Amino acid sequence: MAAPQITELEKGQSIGTRRISLSRADLVAYAAASGDHNPIHWNERFAQEVGLDGVIAHGMLTMGAASDIVSEWAGDPSAILDYQTRFTKPVPVADADSGSPSEPTAELEVSGKVGKLDEEAGTVRIDLTVELVEGESRTKVLAKTQALVRL
Repeated sequence: MAAPQITELEKGQSIGTRRISLSRADLVAYAAASGDHNPIHWNERFAQEVGLDGVIAHGMLTMGAASDIVSEWAGDPSAILDYQTRFTKPVPVADADSGSPSEPTAELEVSGKVGKLDEEAGTVRIDLTVELVEGESRTKVLAKTQALVRL
């Protein structure tokens, strides 16, 4: 995908929407890659003992997965100059009822819009909405999620 031209963008313009599915196997793989082996991300009993309803996704996994829409839109991950968010709600990832632990049990929806343009600096701020989708219910799991992109 070719990088967008800043002169062709306007505030409020959508950069797209995407769904991200997560499974318990994804959490184990992320733990191995990141070195974050906190048992709240893989052990139901432990997660409940510390006050959670169950196992939750790593915050940085959620944040990183949400940023993919921006890097694909920009055409180059290195175009992202700054990326920040506030973690507002955990992302529960239930154990699959049966079968493989790679069966997705949580789904996120990420959508992005142009929040601010600075033609002089050649940058655009992308505002992301990141929600946990559970049937008809949606819960914001990240707030004030913004990426500053150089085009």
